[in-house]
Amino acid sequence: MNTQEQHPPCPLCSTNKIQHFHRDKYREYLICPVCDLVFAHPDSWLSQDEEFKRYEFHENDVLDPGYRKFLQKLWTPMLERITPGSYGLDFGSGPGPLLKMMFEEQGHVMSIYDFFYASDLDVFNIEYDFITASEVLEHLHKPIEELDRLWSVLKRDGYMGIMTSMRDDEVNFAKWHYIKDETHVIFFSPKTMNWLADRWGATLEILGPSVSIFQKTMVTSPSTDSNPRMPGKELI
Repeated sequence: MNTQEQHPPCPLCSTNKIQHFHRDKYREYLICPVCDLVFAHPDSWLSQDEEFKRYEFHENDVLDPGYRKFLQKLWTPMLERITPGSYGLDFGSGPGPLLKMMFEEQGHVMSIYDFFYASDLDVFNIEYDFITASEVLEHLHKPIEELDRLWSVLKRDGYMGIMTSMRDDEVNFAKWHYIKDETHVIFFSPKTMNWLADRWGATLEILGPSVSIFQKTMVTSPSTDSNPRMPGKELI
């Protein structure tokens, strides 16, 4: 009899070759040897109602200069790359869409999407010059569906800017602050970002430990190695 523990498939690339990575008193964490994603075991993921209750405690005040400074880590390099009057989408905007406001202050036009606070799916019926996703990927339960959908509405030569803290050899995972938030269920690394770039045929720049910028230098169909599923949760 095979007594080897059966782990759930990777929520990003769908491989079944998942390995144990870490366990604390709250959750087990698994790692994918294909895309290098680490994810909390799905049995520990919160329900939609539980998630929303946690998000209601977040204090992302659009008038807070500290919050604005935090978002500048993504806003500044994106602003350097996009052309005047660009049309963008902020994915996972949360209840206070400050990033939208910051781009609009510079003359750009912005749409927003958020599963809980701005869930109009019509925003995915048009194409964008640029897309931002700040502190949202770590919340996604079905990341490949959401990421491929975003990539599909990005224009050729457009930019997708992502901000999420990445684990690398310098991170002590057991003590990492990012895993303390129970709404954080998936954890990217630079290798994971490169896997996405390969999947999309994209150019990738990794700017420090939390910011990655993809450019759509060619139009390709996503690899069929993954099995997209229904949309997940996306929110700051």
